[in-house]
Amino acid sequence: SMFLDYQDGNFDVPDRTFHNLLSTWKLVSSQSPSDVKEMIPEFFYLPEILLNFEGFNFGVRQTGQRVSDVLLPPWAGNDNARLFILKHRQALECEYVSRNLSKWIDLVFGFKQTGQAAIDAVNVFHPSTYFGAVNLDDYADPMQR
Repeated sequence: SMFLDYQDGNFDVPDRTFHNLLSTWKLVSSQSPSDVKEMIPEFFYLPEILLNFEGFNFGVRQTGQRVSDVLLPPWAGNDNARLFILKHRQALECEYVSRNLSKWIDLVFGFKQTGQAAIDAVNVFHPSTYFGAVNLDDYADPMQR
């Protein structure tokens, strides 16, 4: 109910609702450079975040597809949210990730956040996404703020 209160009692437009891991991956990895998402910790331990146990009516997409449980990749075996979370966590804990995690930390928290290092790492975003880049006190008009 907190989410609905925040959204004036409505869910977002069905076509913008998180509903499919494959399409979300395509958008954030190649098709839409302005589409930025966070991989929240629940993706590694809580299969319930992928399932609509409450039966909320999220609406129908323009394709006619009803939005309900999140569609999972084929390797998750028949839309098995538990299997998806298990494999996702195994991938996070694998040797490759352990060897390369420090590179991600440099991008998100370290020296590759800004400046030439960020440009070289293709880790640059719209200026308004950086803390302190825009001084809201400079804007008297509430609409511009």
